[in-house]
Amino acid sequence: MKNMSVINIAVLITLIGLVMIAYGVNRNSDTSLNSSPENLLFNKESVEVLPSITGNSDYSPNEVPDQSTAITNDDLSKFMDTTDSWIQERTGVKQRRWAKPKSGNTASQMGVKAAKIAIKNSGKKKSEIDFIIFATLSPDYYFPGPGVLVQQMLDLDTIGALDVRNQCSGFIYAISVADQYIKTGKYKNILVIGSEYQSYGIDKSTRGRTISVIFGDGAGAAVLTRENNKNKGVLSTHLHSEGKYAKELSCLAPGFGTRWVSDIINENDPNDESYLPYMNGQLVFKNAVVRFQEVIKEGLDHNKLSNDDIDLFIPHQANLRISQFIQKKLGLNDNKVYNNIMRYGNTTAASIPIALSEAIAEGKLKSNDLLVLAAFGAGFTWGSAIIRW
Repeated sequence: MKNMSVINIAVLITLIGLVMIAYGVNRNSDTSLNSSPENLLFNKESVEVLPSITGNSDYSPNEVPDQSTAITNDDLSKFMDTTDSWIQERTGVKQRRWAKPKSGNTASQMGVKAAKIAIKNSGKKKSEIDFIIFATLSPDYYFPGPGVLVQQMLDLDTIGALDVRNQCSGFIYAISVADQYIKTGKYKNILVIGSEYQSYGIDKSTRGRTISVIFGDGAGAAVLTRENNKNKGVLSTHLHSEGKYAKELSCLAPGFGTRWVSDIINENDPNDESYLPYMNGQLVFKNAVVRFQEVIKEGLDHNKLSNDDIDLFIPHQANLRISQFIQKKLGLNDNKVYNNIMRYGNTTAASIPIALSEAIAEGKLKSNDLLVLAAFGAGFTWGSAIIRW
């Protein structure tokens, strides 16, 4: 494979929406005139409302017209100093998907493709979507964010759109925001998207191999809707950050007030790497394995549950070695953990919805199962979601 720019892959994996009967406070109803200040912020009835995930849909890249096959480790070895064994030993990745440049597969475009299927599978009409949350580190533009582009491309009403920039933790953060909006009665049907077009901005040479061998492109979407069964759905979410490590997993330029495009152009430094992703791999690994355990325990303790109650654990697909380490610490056997980083690489904000979609399709989840989602990424940020299926 001599020219990677001809590789045309966009992982369009969609998580579906949630088909639920809404009850509680309608966002268009007048709750303000006869409510106390505390009830304005948190309606008593809405405590019983949970968003839940009740279906799924996914695309195999090989089923999409004009999409090529995966980029293997052997493919990478043709234009950078690496080997299949070197990559697998360190990351567990065997292949990843890279979208072809200018092929109509930006983060927002892939997100819309995923969202259309999610909305269809949710049983909701497009007009019933009343809010958009879009998680990504690879937006189409510096600003505005991709959420508003989704609103336009889906031809939705002038509903709100929020962008989440929490990288690998982005989908967990997005689910948490949607969860709170639904529980407080603010919105009923929230479209949540995790989508990444990372391959366009990475260094595909030996210099950048610590990043380029890991990351891939993809998209996933979910529609979160109110569930009137208070024993099912998103039981709780738990979020954390530690900014002192911000530069240890980062892309620093361009940035207002620090290093802008004009600085890069004026200096014209061929060795400048400020606009390329950087990762202190060892430090990330050491922190990830600790924070994963902590935030999972926090979620289980909050719901008076234990490791033994977990039916399926889906970690952010950062590194297979991290996932295996956490699996061992949790005491979970292989059929209680789902990984697909071997096939897709690290798709950042899209990794959890892609993995969840595949897990559902493979029959890994059944009604009343306890699902645990967890992620760790740049910031550092990390989080978990405890879900009763």
